[in-house]
Amino acid sequence: MTVQVLKTLGVGRRYMKTWPMVRQLSFYFPEYRVIRATALAIRLMPPLAMLAGGSQLYLYGWAWLPQAITIALFFISLPIQGLLWLGWRAKHPLPLSLLDWGNNLSAKLQGMGVACNPLGANACYLDMAVILKMAFERLDKHYWEAL
Repeated sequence: MTVQVLKTLGVGRRYMKTWPMVRQLSFYFPEYRVIRATALAIRLMPPLAMLAGGSQLYLYGWAWLPQAITIALFFISLPIQGLLWLGWRAKHPLPLSLLDWGNNLSAKLQGMGVACNPLGANACYLDMAVILKMAFERLDKHYWEAL
């Protein structure tokens, strides 16, 4: 089971790097907000965990060591929870409406001469993220304003 959790964390990290961070998509997908919160938590939570745990020990002494460890572990778990959710979401199959939209977007990219594979029947959100990233790099802004 721990190997599966580590794989999910790795997929979540890859999904976080692949997803295009553009505000237009935040109206349709929660990934924009989750990725921003997870990235912030990855940077801020380890120092906050040390500060919270250290302050417990400083104020109340070594008798409060279990509580200090618990508080520190809580702060450390926040970015891990974000990565786990992103990993779960990346492997989640696409609904039919998004599958159709992704295939239309893929066809539009292929028409422009970009090497892009259409989404298959087993497509997941990670596959959609790859196509969206290519589309935001190649398509003009007028296409995205029409969304």
